[in-house]
Amino acid sequence: MNLKDFGYFYENTDFSVGTPARITAVHKGRYAFVSELGDGTATLKSREYYFDGETFPTVGDFVLISYNPGGESLIVKTLDRKTYFSRRDPDKRRGEQAVAANFDYVFIMQSLNHDFNPKRMERYLTAARQSKAEPVIVLTKADLTDDYLDFILGVSRVAENVKMHIVSAKTGYGMDELAPYLEKGKTLAFLGSSGVGKSSLVNALAGEVIMDTNGIREDDSKGRHTTTHRELIMLKCGAMIIDTPGMRELGMWDVTEGLGDAFTDVEAFVRRCRFRNCRHGVEPGCAVREALDSGELDHARFESYLKLKCESESAETRVRKMQFYKSVAMKKKNKNKEIY
Repeated sequence: MNLKDFGYFYENTDFSVGTPARITAVHKGRYAFVSELGDGTATLKSREYYFDGETFPTVGDFVLISYNPGGESLIVKTLDRKTYFSRRDPDKRRGEQAVAANFDYVFIMQSLNHDFNPKRMERYLTAARQSKAEPVIVLTKADLTDDYLDFILGVSRVAENVKMHIVSAKTGYGMDELAPYLEKGKTLAFLGSSGVGKSSLVNALAGEVIMDTNGIREDDSKGRHTTTHRELIMLKCGAMIIDTPGMRELGMWDVTEGLGDAFTDVEAFVRRCRFRNCRHGVEPGCAVREALDSGELDHARFESYLKLKCESESAETRVRKMQFYKSVAMKKKNKNKEIY
């Protein structure tokens, strides 16, 4: 097996410390992988990850492993990522939760029913922009309606200059439009809440049933979680999909850059304000307030921007605190080594 078929893109890597592999699934401390020596499962080497601060791997990561053909291998190093998506861990004590890495496109999925939610789309788009991959809006379940106009307008208000496709995995409508993204060696990350049809779309793109699907409740169009863990799926065409458990709530972690890219309309007015630290209230020369009063800037859009900016700044503060405590712990550890 050639690891380049799995998207391997590194030119120079120190193979003396391990064999290159790609993480294909995460199961509570155990990692499934593929490598040119074979596939299998692995655990983290304790010293590197729990004491030396090595970045914990997630699905899609390329790592170096100490390969064991007769049992579990050891992951010794996480290689640099070209793209990376994370969120605030639902367990707030843990901080950041890695979701996926090294993907080329982010399919931001919402269905043409009650699940359609522009504010949630703004969150996904902000995270996708931060990841540095190309975001793509995919509206699923086109067979549920004949009138797409309101949905298209809803997307255009929050995702300007982002490619959008309307599809139905059930009837095949619009599926041919997704073909350009399915190049050999390319990786797609799927983001969407439960019931949006991620598993059905995976099956349609694969041309076979490889994932279970569940129905949705008719009263609110919400579904049960079909995907229970993050997984990288290889299609027959050679493209790969990273499917994630449905995330109705996406807590922002560090999305400073992604916020500006996702809200270019708001940031254009922010840059025109007279004062750099303008609060966009009663300050003189506030371009944002003038745009809101004149109707050039939508109030709901600006409120979403402020909310995500607040979450991002809170996350940035948590990052600095975690880095400080980590630095203190490392200094204490090194001091103890000197003593003994």
